[in-house]
Amino acid sequence: MSDDDVLAERFEQNRPRLRAVAYRMLGSRTEADDAVQEAWLRLSRTGASGVDNLAAWLTTVVGRVCLDMLRSRTARREDPLEAQAVEPAAGAATAASGAADPEQEAVLADSVGLALLIVLESLAPTERLAFVLHDMFAVSFEEIAPIVGRSPAATRQLASRARRRVRDTDAAPDADPSRQREVVEAFLAAARNGDFAALLTVLDPDVVLRGDRVAAAIGGSAELRGADAVASFFAGRAQAARPALVAGSVGLAVIVDGDLRFALEVVVSAGRIIGIETHADREALRELDIELLDS
Repeated sequence: MSDDDVLAERFEQNRPRLRAVAYRMLGSRTEADDAVQEAWLRLSRTGASGVDNLAAWLTTVVGRVCLDMLRSRTARREDPLEAQAVEPAAGAATAASGAADPEQEAVLADSVGLALLIVLESLAPTERLAFVLHDMFAVSFEEIAPIVGRSPAATRQLASRARRRVRDTDAAPDADPSRQREVVEAFLAAARNGDFAALLTVLDPDVVLRGDRVAAAIGGSAELRGADAVASFFAGRAQAARPALVAGSVGLAVIVDGDLRFALEVVVSAGRIIGIETHADREALRELDIELLDS
């Protein structure tokens, strides 16, 4: 096996963890894959000679790439294409040494849903990075500090502020499936009937609608914010949508001629929809757990 093959194999062993880190940082599977690919390009250019801990080095590189992407997104006043609120369990996180099974870490990270990512998006890029790397992946503040250009003590304060904002958020999703379904079905009926006023009653004023790149390319929207904009987008639409369990919560599946075309993750909080995530990418649809609900 050549040196290049060995390097590629070592990178692939770290890919699940790196993707998990990037997804929580960026809230987009597509952008997360882009960040991981950039990390591979940098590794392939520099090699691993002189790197004592490849897993930690790669985590740092992905962190820097994600931070740059978040800062660029903020400068353009854009937001991620993708995004359930969970309290991160420090005991479940693992150190950047890669001692835990990376596949298990990937599963853990993919359990993050739209509601938590909506909350994370309210954080400044440096706060988000410090919180995600430390609280979710147990990277030390000493390792995070050079990425954000601050001292370990200042970095600890970034994570502390982020932690308070996450814990104090009012965007906790409704856990009752019957309540979720009631709101989703009211939304679906209003959308089909083109009832703009009824749509506004079920949409949170600060609702966020996102679509993956495929959805945006075929007439959807990469990102919309606010009840008026989201209601205008859906009014008169969703004729082929059906209530479904999408990633464990009540959402919508759009089926045309027996073919699943779109899946909509819907987050309901306090009786209103605070987030909708539209998936049209075939690979993403295959990864989602979707179960149609009886009419």
